[in-house]
Amino acid sequence: MNNIIQYTGNIIILGRSNVGKSTLLNTILGKKISITAAKVQTTRNKIAGIKTINNFQFIYYDTPGIYKHPVNKFGMLLSKYALNACYNSDVIIFVIGTIWNDDDEFILQYLRKIKITIILIINKIDLLNNKTNLLSYIDFLRKKLNFAAIIPISAIKNINITNVEKEISKYLPEKSFFFPKEQYTDKDQYFLASEIIREKLTRFLGQELPYSISVEIEKLIIKNNIVTIFAIIYVERYGQKIIIIGSRGNMLKKIATIARQDLEKLFMQKVYLQVWVKIRKKWTNNIELLHN
Repeated sequence: MNNIIQYTGNIIILGRSNVGKSTLLNTILGKKISITAAKVQTTRNKIAGIKTINNFQFIYYDTPGIYKHPVNKFGMLLSKYALNACYNSDVIIFVIGTIWNDDDEFILQYLRKIKITIILIINKIDLLNNKTNLLSYIDFLRKKLNFAAIIPISAIKNINITNVEKEISKYLPEKSFFFPKEQYTDKDQYFLASEIIREKLTRFLGQELPYSISVEIEKLIIKNNIVTIFAIIYVERYGQKIIIIGSRGNMLKKIATIARQDLEKLFMQKVYLQVWVKIRKKWTNNIELLHN
């Protein structure tokens, strides 16, 4: 019997904040593993999404948004973390919006220094009122770097996603599968649960507060078809704790209720969720805490 040749590769999804990297990953997988919100620093970890089609295994990594001028040590660490991820990749997916900005240029300067296949993705084309402007934009981008391909897409509308996957498959090295065919992420249940809670916090709270929020799953117990989760939300100041709890605890109840509904979809079981809010002073500028 002839052995079927397998192709496996690491694909880094790179770009500035709020450009749709996490939505792109979720759309490709057909599963939600990376949280999304219209706020900065929503993605904080390099999250692997695994998709196996026939003899191809695509290992996608969603990365934090990159900034030219991070607002604090936390933002600086996230940007550095995302850029360093490129060195372990076979293909880089550089995601931009329909308008080029300083953060895009900052990322491009970095990409010019590395010799890895780069596919440029123009996301959110569904928001363009005049599609003819897209052609001149692509001409402008071609002069920036010798990209392997430039593909306009809409991640949220699932437009041109198949073409992205076809293009990536051309550059995957001949290599045995790294993960079982049925596996779709490298993250455990603790991580996925904490991210779902943090997503709801990010969506319901003010623009600045998500910078200062961290979620830790203290316990996760699965017994008698019930998932019991004890979570701690860490903030930097007492005032932030009051905002999250809300009047008579209503905000925290609302966030916990919606998070529980998503957790039940994730675990496909009844979920009991208990959440506390605690203060961890100045953690966004404490390098040791940030690495933890």
